[in-house]
Amino acid sequence: MEDFVSLLDWRRQIGALYTDIRATDPQAAHQHWQTRRNRLFADHPQSALPAEKRTGFAGLPVWDYDPAFAFQARIEPLPQERFTVQTSADQDMPLVRFGRVRLPIGTLDVYWIDVYGGGVFLPFRDATAGQTSYGGGRYLLDTVKGADLGGTGDTLKLDFNFAYHPSCFYDARWNCPLAPPTNVLKAEIRAGERT
Repeated sequence: MEDFVSLLDWRRQIGALYTDIRATDPQAAHQHWQTRRNRLFADHPQSALPAEKRTGFAGLPVWDYDPAFAFQARIEPLPQERFTVQTSADQDMPLVRFGRVRLPIGTLDVYWIDVYGGGVFLPFRDATAGQTSYGGGRYLLDTVKGADLGGTGDTLKLDFNFAYHPSCFYDARWNCPLAPPTNVLKAEIRAGERT
């Protein structure tokens, strides 16, 4: 039971973090995001960091905030398409592609995680993948975990400065969906978490 309670607490804290940063100036929000995530990664029982890597943990590396990577985007509806993506543990994860966002840096598909509880999901890979960020991609939006910068109606606030690595980047015990081929950006997104 303790693991479930600590997971509930983790999700509550992530949800509260994103509530806080939605109501704050983007640069101040970015600093707050880093500080809170570093504390959670260092101290929380559900941290993606293995216990042996928490001793002396100095914080997650991130690029400096760059407003050029912050966008408001309308979700263009697409016919719903069900398919699976690979996970870091070589398993299938069911997704439903339901929309697309067009950004000055490229186009990304928007997904619904098609398992109990669901949630909007927007993973991506870019030209930094495998170099200065995780080769499997990063996450921009994952409403299952409360990682949502907001929006209204059919728009999303997509700020790549808040892009983060999935838990499997830190420890192979986690099973994470990887960014599908439709969500690869040619641009180098030097924003958010890095290696």
